[in-house]
Amino acid sequence: MKKPFHQRLGDFIEGKGFYIVLLLCVAAIGVSGWYLFSSFRPEQDNTPVAGQIQIAVTSTPKTAAPAVTAAVPPATATAKAEATPRATAAPAATPAPTVPATPAPATAPTAYLWPVRGDVLTAYSVDVLAYDPTMADWRTHTGIDIAASAGTEVRAAAAGTVASVTSDVMMGTTVVVDHGGGMTTTYANLASVPTVEAGDALSSGDILGSVGNTAIAESALPDHLHFSMEKDGAPVDPLSYLTK
Repeated sequence: MKKPFHQRLGDFIEGKGFYIVLLLCVAAIGVSGWYLFSSFRPEQDNTPVAGQIQIAVTSTPKTAAPAVTAAVPPATATAKAEATPRATAAPAATPAPTVPATPAPATAPTAYLWPVRGDVLTAYSVDVLAYDPTMADWRTHTGIDIAASAGTEVRAAAAGTVASVTSDVMMGTTVVVDHGGGMTTTYANLASVPTVEAGDALSSGDILGSVGNTAIAESALPDHLHFSMEKDGAPVDPLSYLTK
């Protein structure tokens, strides 16, 4: 007699139950694996997303570098003020000892000696032009040229003080003596080295140098002394003052 369906199903399940349970487990594992795998499919990454994505980029504002101000602290200013040397009275320098010059007499001498003895080659001439053989022209002559050999001693015409010793471009080595009272005597065309210096006190007849050949302006003349005199800065004729 044939068994009913539900009885046969029960017998089948009872006899094949283990395999059925195993099959169900495998199926469940497969379904779970498929679902898990499908959830990580790359196609889902390409799924368009509705709407627009807006990305706001906020730029970081640049901060300006702070200006560096060199501030002078009060201590520095004070130090600078203290570093400034204060004006102090310098100690008075001890003056070097000097030899005082002998003052010229208050009044001019009344008599003058001839500085050298000799003939007058060229006379004093300021009002009338005289021919100058050296310059080959006509000009004034504010002194007298007294003939004397080179090396002849030249003497002071009167007492006085040596005012200057110079080397004149045209008249050569020149000595000027101040006799006081506004009177001076000049000795030119001397040898290059006179025997006196400025400030020396001279007595009448003292040697102050020797005749030379240093006056270019009178080089055409024979050896001589160029002698001149001035009164208050104006030339005068020496022959009017020299002793006869």
